Amino acid sequence: MSAPELSADLRSSLEAKLHGLARDEIATRAAQISKTNRDGGNSRVIATQTDALAYALVRMPATYAAVVASLGALVELKPDFAPDSLLDVGAGPGTASWAAAETFSSLQRFTLLDINAALQTLALEFGRDHPRLAAMTCRRDIHALDEAEPADLVIASYLIGEVGKAERRTFAERLWAKTRDTLLVVEPGTPAGYARVIELRAQLIADGAHVAAPCPHDGQCPLSAPDWCHFAQRLPRLRAHIQIKGAELPFEDEKFSYVVLTREPPLKRSPRVLAPPVVGKVEVSAKLCTANGVEVTKVARRDKAAYAKARRWRWGDGLSD
Repeated sequence: MSAPELSADLRSSLEAKLHGLARDEIATRAAQISKTNRDGGNSRVIATQTDALAYALVRMPATYAAVVASLGALVELKPDFAPDSLLDVGAGPGTASWAAAETFSSLQRFTLLDINAALQTLALEFGRDHPRLAAMTCRRDIHALDEAEPADLVIASYLIGEVGKAERRTFAERLWAKTRDTLLVVEPGTPAGYARVIELRAQLIADGAHVAAPCPHDGQCPLSAPDWCHFAQRLPRLRAHIQIKGAELPFEDEKFSYVVLTREPPLKRSPRVLAPPVVGKVEVSAKLCTANGVEVTKVARRDKAAYAKARRWRWGDGLSD
């Protein structure tokens, strides 16, 4: 997978809002919000504009990269998919909507749902100057999802973990009911995040959904503990992020798990690279998820064309014929 950065317009908007704000205050709030997220908390800790900006600075680039990568896998398998409408559930500051807008020029109607007023206000402000996002609809009441119009593309990014375990099955049903064509769910690339994705995946397949990505099949996940399916995106840190986090490296690695589910079975599916390939002088060895399960594929250097192609494989890539 490539390393998608925030769109130039979104990056400029975020940096403009951070200009002149006390870095110490932003850093303190960012640390508190990050700790709450790690401890399994929810967005209620984000109560002010400063909180929302701190959250956006820390999380928007990483979330954007994960969603763009997931949508990229969808586009590889459904290159003709041209959604007109998006329903962004748990939208926060609108990160997934921006990622979808950059991926699909066909999108014209954006509906963003989030219960957090500070994040929703920030989403509206970020979208104000975007030629298509400026007309977005935002709602934050508890009935918003049930009352929303179905959309061609529905995204729930980093949200399922905030839903109580007892409510997740019903929530998945509600998401799928609003999906005309395609549903994308993204969660942290941890064993717990993967478990939530796999649970939703199995439930909705039983309800008639089909997997477009990352799996090349609708069967049970062939991985077993302590292994789990996740991917990684390396992305550059914003200058303000480096300053506030006191980071030494100019980049960060976002690990995520995801599933793309569709109403109709995809016309094609691709084996997926499940871990960084091992590139040696004699061969390239790669762990793949295939229609027949997990396989370790080895490509010998003596097969020059295949070896050269395999050297370009990256963790998360779908492999075409």
